Amino acid sequence: MGRMTEQPARWTRATVCPDMWAAPEDDPRNSEGRSPEGELATLEDFLTDYRLTLRMKCEGLTPEQLARRSVPPSTMSLLGLVRHLAEAERDWLNWISDGAPLPKLYGEGDGDFDGAVGEQAVADEAYAALERAQAATDAAPARHPDLGERLGKDAIVVRELLVHRVEEYARHCGHADLLRECVDGRVGQ
Repeated sequence: MGRMTEQPARWTRATVCPDMWAAPEDDPRNSEGRSPEGELATLEDFLTDYRLTLRMKCEGLTPEQLARRSVPPSTMSLLGLVRHLAEAERDWLNWISDGAPLPKLYGEGDGDFDGAVGEQAVADEAYAALERAQAATDAAPARHPDLGERLGKDAIVVRELLVHRVEEYARHCGHADLLRECVDGRVGQ
């Protein structure tokens, strides 16, 4: 009898619970222990976990798999989400800046999704752009620990910036769940 080498239609690497992405001891988001102290630390902790979730949903895939579209006519893909969130981070930085806005990374419209093609250079650039944009936007709360402080031309409250970032990543992590399942059937939180 031949050995089965393919993954089942829906699968997980978790050894404990079938609805988990990874076993708790292997999950970098594992939050055992004390919760963060204070509002800023709590918001930053949630943001970090959602960023890790997005990375985890993309791990182990080829550029072609990352660029796989969901269902027509949608242009959404995991790689498109990475590019979109890099663009969103730059937009958030523009919200709190007093200077001229940073230019769009991928042009107007849906360039972040439309340009998400299955090439290694495109995937590498997307991850690098996301890391740069995250670092730049992360620096703002570090310089402005008063969450009620207003920043930029539009006087955006630091708290609003942080909550909006958490919300955007959380929403797109939900998309990433479905996109990853479509690519190779892997499921989990």
